[in-house]
Amino acid sequence: MNGTMDGSVGWWLVAGLMVALELLIGTFYLLMLALGCVAAGVGAYLGAGSLMQTLLAAGIGGSAVLAWHGLRSRPSTPSTQLNLDVGQLVHVDQWQSDGTARVHYRGTLWSARHPQSDATPAPGAHVIQALDGNTLILEPQQH
Repeated sequence: MNGTMDGSVGWWLVAGLMVALELLIGTFYLLMLALGCVAAGVGAYLGAGSLMQTLLAAGIGGSAVLAWHGLRSRPSTPSTQLNLDVGQLVHVDQWQSDGTARVHYRGTLWSARHPQSDATPAPGAHVIQALDGNTLILEPQQH
């Protein structure tokens, strides 16, 4: 792709083709490669040579693909670290023999359970440790 205007138009057309293919296929990786083509198109418009354009396309596009792959393959943060309910206090009036209870929290009744199913903790103040769906996971409050 030689020439300032011709080269940049070519790169923009390739980027547009990749975006169109991404819409058909549904993979986000083609958008990352399209970013590399956009960078090469900008480079061509600014007068970069063919080698520099190719290096821009490969470097930017390849780096974006690797970054996106790294983000997708990283384990997600557990909901207990993102949930604002974790650490809040609730009062348990009575535990059932199976380690579950019903507690008032945020104006309604919630199901709750103790993480150790073989132990039935004493009623009283408990701290929300996690949520399992709509069930609060509770630990006794440490004094």
